[in-house]
Amino acid sequence: MNGNMWATLLPLVLLLLVMYFLLIRPQKKREKQVNEMRSNVRVGDEIITIGGICGKVVKTKEESLVIQVGADKVKFEVMRWSVSKVVESAKQTKKVSVPAPSEDEEDAPKKAMPKRLKKKTDADSEAAQEEPEKAEPAEEPVSESTEASNEEAPAEEEK
Repeated sequence: MNGNMWATLLPLVLLLLVMYFLLIRPQKKREKQVNEMRSNVRVGDEIITIGGICGKVVKTKEESLVIQVGADKVKFEVMRWSVSKVVESAKQTKKVSVPAPSEDEEDAPKKAMPKRLKKKTDADSEAAQEEPEKAEPAEEPVSESTEASNEEAPAEEEK
């Protein structure tokens, strides 16, 4: 009878262990990280609240933050628990480095760009002033009635 009881309880105990390691433990880890992030919010950080409000932290208090929002720089107070994520930390400075073109890229022939994307140089603008460009005639849109009459015409000729 004692062995029968262990055989009945073993699947239940295993199920509880699996639930703990797959659900409860990761949730507690995430909660700990979120609480740490919320407690480390500093002045100058850009945040997004749970409600979707984006703003910059102007003042921090124990349980709340004063954030600055919008072009009018409206300030209002939100609770720390309402911070969803920190978009940009005040500590981090973005360093954007643009790689210099290599000699091979400078010597390579330039790729053809569409006219609307080309930047006009001084020589191009002078040439445009001397010789005005000829406008190409625009294609006339074909209406459905014209298409239908064109399709019927060859059929009538065959008869």
